[in-house]
Amino acid sequence: MKQNKQDTIIATRNISRAYTMGNMQVTALNHVTINIRRGEFAAIMGKSGSGKSTLLHQLGLLDTPTEGEIIIDGAEISGLSESEQTIFRLKKFGYVFQEYAILPELTALENVYLPAMALGLSQDECVTKGMDALEKVGLAERSDHRPREMSGGEQQRVAIARALINKPKILFADEPTANLDSISSKQILELFRALNQDTGQTILMVTHELEDADLVDRVIWLADGKVMEREE
Repeated sequence: MKQNKQDTIIATRNISRAYTMGNMQVTALNHVTINIRRGEFAAIMGKSGSGKSTLLHQLGLLDTPTEGEIIIDGAEISGLSESEQTIFRLKKFGYVFQEYAILPELTALENVYLPAMALGLSQDECVTKGMDALEKVGLAERSDHRPREMSGGEQQRVAIARALINKPKILFADEPTANLDSISSKQILELFRALNQDTGQTILMVTHELEDADLVDRVIWLADGKVMEREE
């Protein structure tokens, strides 16, 4: 059953991110305030250069905002040390990127259980959790295959299984279908929708495909680093 969507799991307050490029300062995010509810499937959309991936990277602790506040699952994260951020990411977050980011020399199962190993789980625990995650994405029978033996869609499902292995509070997906054909893209999005509806998984996805808006609970539109519609 889905969790109560009125429970906020991500909150930002006036976060900005500026980069210095030579003698110029470029503002990628400009005082962004958003709220994501627990169990919500939300998309961040906007034109190229609008700040979509930059925002996702701030929320996923892959970058640090120039100013502002981010609260994740009740914790204000700006004061975390680098080692604390690493543990926070491993325990709270799962990541899916457009380029899959799986290691070619490892099998599907080995790729999937890497985050569990990073938390110090035993080999048996890692294998059990890895097979469970592969089962969720429909790839249990491909557990001993390496990336070169799998299609792009299958590789992305391996990446999704890896993102799910530590039972994250939030699944971040950055353009997860950008490198896939239309059939594989549809399968990946249907998998996200099923994970959200069946398990209450909170998902925040960056996408440039307008038709993806029909599959999510809500769209956060960005333009020039600003949110263009008020949060509900």
